[in-house]
Amino acid sequence: MTNQQITIATTIAAPIERVWEAYTTPGDITQWNFASDDWCCPSAEADLKVGGGYKARMEAKDGSFGFDFEAVYEEVEPYKAIAFRHEPRAQGAYDLRSCRQRYEGDDHIRCRDAELHRHAA
Repeated sequence: MTNQQITIATTIAAPIERVWEAYTTPGDITQWNFASDDWCCPSAEADLKVGGGYKARMEAKDGSFGFDFEAVYEEVEPYKAIAFRHEPRAQGAYDLRSCRQRYEGDDHIRCRDAELHRHAA
């Protein structure tokens, strides 16, 4: 397995309180947490505290495939930062092992120190 570190940044035009809510509230997570329009996120759980669990179910709308993304929060600083770590799924060429989301200013989210692992072919 090869380790690779990436940084992703995005700007969201919304107050930081709304952005935080969208990333931490299960009802909001189910509205955006899918890769494309033919996927959905029928359920999500977030016990937003250090050591608390995160779980989101992702499924193809046609029922052909689905998986649970599960993680444990390692850092929770309201309106400032979230860090999580999870054990990878067996499927897929890459697995996200950890991510630290830093909320900056009024409308910025940065995912820092993301650790990707590539499976050997």
